[in-house]
Amino acid sequence: MLEQRIQQHFIDSADLKYQAAQALSAPIAAAVQAILACVTSGGKVLACGNGPSAAEALQFAAFCVAGFERDRPELAALALTSDSTLLTVAGGGSDVAQQFARQVRALGQAGDVLLALSVTGNDANVIAATEAAHERDMTVVILTGRTGGKLAAMVRETDVLISVPHDRAARVREVHALVLHCLCDGVDAQLLGEQEIPL
Repeated sequence: MLEQRIQQHFIDSADLKYQAAQALSAPIAAAVQAILACVTSGGKVLACGNGPSAAEALQFAAFCVAGFERDRPELAALALTSDSTLLTVAGGGSDVAQQFARQVRALGQAGDVLLALSVTGNDANVIAATEAAHERDMTVVILTGRTGGKLAAMVRETDVLISVPHDRAARVREVHALVLHCLCDGVDAQLLGEQEIPL
């Protein structure tokens, strides 16, 4: 019984990725172009999310700075989820919703990109960060789940919405991880050319 349940996770994940490949390839390509335009003109990517999405933001920033699968010059990126002092300075209350927005206002500039991860699209601190990014004339790349929640309603013409067509958080996060790999690989391919990656 347990083995069947485990196998079903693999099947469901593979099915969703197969279905999402066609639907998400265009917005992922648009996000690659936005990130590429940002970093090649001296800008930076700021990434944020909550819980497991915070870990994905950290990993994406690390791939930008340290490289993904190929050696290349460092790309400017920072996860807004990594400074525990800044994240806890509000001490609770409504100020917690501003934990990422403060950093965007302090560090973000026109031409930079905010990578906002939210499974539901309704995380108050990610919404506030998106508002702050818009105030700074930054492009926002939003990764979310099926409807995109409140974040989807905030998308501007220069923004990119990548909305995974599923409701289950685990499935959405699995595709988010793949999307982030596609973004890193896409940027590298545009910078360095197409190349087979050795196993």
